[in-house]
Amino acid sequence: MKRIFNLLLISMVIVMITLNLTGCTKAVAGSDAASNEAKGKVDFIVGFDDTFVPMGFKDENGEVVGFDVELAREVGKRIGLEVKFQPIDWTMKETELNAGNIDAIWNGYTITEERKEKVTFAKPYLENRQVIITLSGSGIKTKADLAGKKVAAQNGSSSVDAVSKEVDVLKSLKGSALILFETNNEALMDLEAGRSDAVVADEILARYYMKERGTEKYNVLEEDFGKEEYGIGFRKTDAELIKQIDEVLDAMREDGTCAEISKKWFGENIVK
Repeated sequence: MKRIFNLLLISMVIVMITLNLTGCTKAVAGSDAASNEAKGKVDFIVGFDDTFVPMGFKDENGEVVGFDVELAREVGKRIGLEVKFQPIDWTMKETELNAGNIDAIWNGYTITEERKEKVTFAKPYLENRQVIITLSGSGIKTKADLAGKKVAAQNGSSSVDAVSKEVDVLKSLKGSALILFETNNEALMDLEAGRSDAVVADEILARYYMKERGTEKYNVLEEDFGKEEYGIGFRKTDAELIKQIDEVLDAMREDGTCAEISKKWFGENIVK
C-alpha cells in the first residue's frame, strides 16, 4: 500500500509540474498581446510618407504596401495590435508623434543624433547610404562637379541633414542651397525633366525608383553623403512598447520572417 501511495503521489506531482509548465509557456507566448489588451490598446498607428517606395507607399490601386508595411503588420499581429497607416507631412513627423496622433514613425526613418533628441529608436534594422543621382551623360562624376549645379532633395529628410554637414559642398551649389521638394518622387521627376542636375536621396529608394523607370537613364556617383541606419521612432515615454517590438523583430530575424519579406522586396536579405 505504501508503494502504491508513493507512486500515486509521484504521478500527481508530475501532472502538476506539466500543467504549470504548459501554463507558463502559454503566458509567455501571449504576454505581449494580453498586456496590450489589458490596457485597452487595440490600434497601433504608424506614421509614414505614402510615396516612399519601396518602404511604405500606395500602389496603383491605392493600397498601402511596402517592405516596412509588411514588417509592421507582422509585428502588430504578434503583439496583438491592429496596425493602421497614417500618411503624414514628413517635415512634421516628430510633432505628429509627440502630439499622440501616431504611435510610431516607421518608413525608412534614418537614425540621427538630432532625431534622438526628439524620439527614442528601436534597434536599427537596415543600412542605407545617401547617394547622388544624376541623369546618364550628365558629366557629373564627383561631389566637386556639383559646384554651380542645381541639386534637389526631400524637405525634412536625412538627405538634407547629410548634405548640410558638408558645408563646402553645400556652399558650392547653385544658390548655395538645395532645392527642396515635399517628396522624393517630385525631386526625381524634376531631375528627369532636366530642371535639376542631381538628387540626393536614400539609396534604397533610389535603386527601386531607377529599376522601375529604367536604370539606363540614371547614374549613381561612387561618392556619397554617408552611411546610415534605419530605425523605428517612438515617444520617449514608450519604453515598454519599444521593448515588445524589439523582442518581436528579434524573433522574426531568427525564424526567417524578416528574410522572407526582404527577399520579396529587394531580392535578397538585407535586414541587419
